[in-house]
Amino acid sequence: MTREERKREARPNKDNAGIKREPAAGGQTEASLEELSKEELIERLKQAEERARKNFELYLRSQAEIENMKKRFQREKEDFFKFANEALIKELLPVVDSLEKALEHATEKNSIQALKEGVELTLKALRNALCKAGVEEICAVGERFDPHFHEAVSQCEDEKAEPGTVLQELQKGYLLNQRLIRPSMVVVSTRPEGCTQTQGDEGRREQEQNTR
Repeated sequence: MTREERKREARPNKDNAGIKREPAAGGQTEASLEELSKEELIERLKQAEERARKNFELYLRSQAEIENMKKRFQREKEDFFKFANEALIKELLPVVDSLEKALEHATEKNSIQALKEGVELTLKALRNALCKAGVEEICAVGERFDPHFHEAVSQCEDEKAEPGTVLQELQKGYLLNQRLIRPSMVVVSTRPEGCTQTQGDEGRREQEQNTR
């Protein structure tokens, strides 16, 4: 062997330089695709296709489960809004019964008194039903005017009441679970310079009669 041939053998192969093969299971080095036979390549392709098929089936099942959950939540949401007032309706049904009975008694003798008693009982039942639903009346007459709960319709001069005091309630206000749903429409007192609203005098007279 000549000196030139020995030098060529001692040089590293450029094609294999810097290439590291990962050890396969059992400590054997996994062959590259170029080194695999046709049958081995076909087998690997089949394995990759099988994994892809399973992943795609898993994806389809996951999508189907998500769609079913969306439909179930939508049905539950619709049912919630549809039957949210069920408890309140059940409480109001006795009020309807009382009104029907009041109308039946209105055809009898002493119908005015019977109708009055029936309406009073109906109003009491309705208030009880609203109270159970969290509805409260707003106190207005005799209270200081509060813009958060009262709506001033007019002002009236009153010598006995402090300025800014509610003299008369024209329409009741209500709270639902401590939230305002309708303010009280009221008449508010001002400094006496001549009454500007006759309703204020009437309301004050009614208040004085109730306190006697």
